[in-house]
Amino acid sequence: MSNLKVVTITLNPALDLTGHLVDQLNVGSVSLVSKNTLHPAGKGVNVAKVLSDLGADVTVTGFLGSDNQEPFCQLFEQIKATDCFVRVSGATRINVKLVDKASDVSDINFPGVEVSQTAIEAFEATLEELANDHDYFVMAGSLPRGISPELCAKWIESLHQKGKKVIFDSSRQALKAGLNSHPWLIKPNDEELAELVGKELHSIEDCQQAAQTLESKGIDNIVVSMGAKGVMWLNQGKWLQAEPPKMDVVSTVGAGDTLVAGLTWGHLSRDSDKENWPQEKVLSFATALSALAVTQIGVGVPDLTPVNNLQQKIRIQASF
Repeated sequence: MSNLKVVTITLNPALDLTGHLVDQLNVGSVSLVSKNTLHPAGKGVNVAKVLSDLGADVTVTGFLGSDNQEPFCQLFEQIKATDCFVRVSGATRINVKLVDKASDVSDINFPGVEVSQTAIEAFEATLEELANDHDYFVMAGSLPRGISPELCAKWIESLHQKGKKVIFDSSRQALKAGLNSHPWLIKPNDEELAELVGKELHSIEDCQQAAQTLESKGIDNIVVSMGAKGVMWLNQGKWLQAEPPKMDVVSTVGAGDTLVAGLTWGHLSRDSDKENWPQEKVLSFATALSALAVTQIGVGVPDLTPVNNLQQKIRIQASF
């Protein structure tokens, strides 16, 4: 079995319409856009694109509206991903992202398609089949209508029972429910972590204490992304912290997904016999990948040279 095989699950994909504002968002009146892009997205789809660029053998699944599937089909062909999405009636949602002059992003996220019981059964059969020859599953993003947080958690638990490593990146109720179903790695940002523990987190120490309360749920890896402050990773009671240099931010869209892809690739590489990836290298690589993602529009890794160069500048320290 190839160790570089991975499944990404996007239950609620979207076509992302990103507009770069001339100035700022004028609520209640007209805002002018200088340039825009429309491309297939959703957290798991973004992760798949980055992993494919890095060299992984990617299979994509989830639910896709049949009315506007063409851009997704083109992308999957382009990144050489195996398409195992379950088609459902209707159109995949369009999400609007407005980036102002200060690079702050305003997200307007629409609800997804309605998923029927038949589609759920088809997806479960797909998951069952993919579990035969894949060890890593990245489940990322929000839930469409028809998929409850409890059902999502059941799928994570089922993969866990089969000995699979589930990297779970979601938010709100889906994340809350999924925490109790033994995901192998979670990656909340500091805001999502605060929401999970139900209190404001003002410092790195606050974030560490909050994450430690989740460790008792049997989650092997808790990674907390803190934007420009870097990334913290809790594994077996020990913390590693990565701090990137200051970057010129163009857009933060997809930076979190790129981090997830980097962490996944690091572990896939660790499992393969090709080279040695100690934990520090996995973290510095994923952090470099994510830091570079904010300097570009759209996700992807056209060239590894800047990633490797930036990796040398990332400060990694252990804290307990």
